[in-house]
Amino acid sequence: MNLPRKLVVIFQKRVARLSEPTLRAFLLRAKKAVKLKGTVNLLLTSNTAMRSLNRQFRAKDVPTDVLSFPSPSLPLNQPARTAGDIAISVEIAAQNAGKLGHSTAEEVKILVLHGILHLAGFDHERDNGEMARKEARLRRTLGLPGALIERSESERTDSKGTHLPGRKSLKPRAHTV
Repeated sequence: MNLPRKLVVIFQKRVARLSEPTLRAFLLRAKKAVKLKGTVNLLLTSNTAMRSLNRQFRAKDVPTDVLSFPSPSLPLNQPARTAGDIAISVEIAAQNAGKLGHSTAEEVKILVLHGILHLAGFDHERDNGEMARKEARLRRTLGLPGALIERSESERTDSKGTHLPGRKSLKPRAHTV
């Protein structure tokens, strides 16, 4: 399968049962479902790298599951060339998947969808549930288990950024920079 270069996927950490072509195909489906234009760059990496990114861009010295970095807006007469970048901790994705009873590959896809929604301008901290509703609909459309925001209603995070049961909001949150 020859997929268009509308996204870049970098595997610094591998995920069982998730090949680059499979992830690229999912990214394209998710982008289309969200109606996101432009290139998306995706980094699958370690907790150490995520901690560094979170410290650098959000002043939080803990790893987190997903970070989204939207590209600056262009003037209306110029098409968006890059929608932005998404970074995902494979280690946290694996921990969450184990706790929630699905595969790490599925968890990575959930995090990709969450990141794409942020790149499209959604912000679950300020939108009165709009992103959560959209993510839940898209999760069902794309055949994914539990949406990230829905799950956060009953989760909390430990000092390492790992999600644990019992908290009302996801922390540290993955937000735009």
